[in-house]
Amino acid sequence: MSEQPSTRSNSLVSTETKITAVFVILALVSVYGTTTVTDTQWVHFAVLLGVGVIVPTFINEWRN
Repeated sequence: MSEQPSTRSNSLVSTETKITAVFVILALVSVYGTTTVTDTQWVHFAVLLGVGVIVPTFINEWRN
């Protein structure tokens, strides 16, 4: 069965998606910044994962 769209927001893009998109862009900029400081790939991966996935997930869960 299909569910009805959320009545909370009438916008085309949800707030959760906007938060995630901002943090993905911030993560890419942060990874570029870390490449100027270090060549260690695990640091780049940790920054990308932390800023692009974990932080927006925590923020969206906290908002709910």
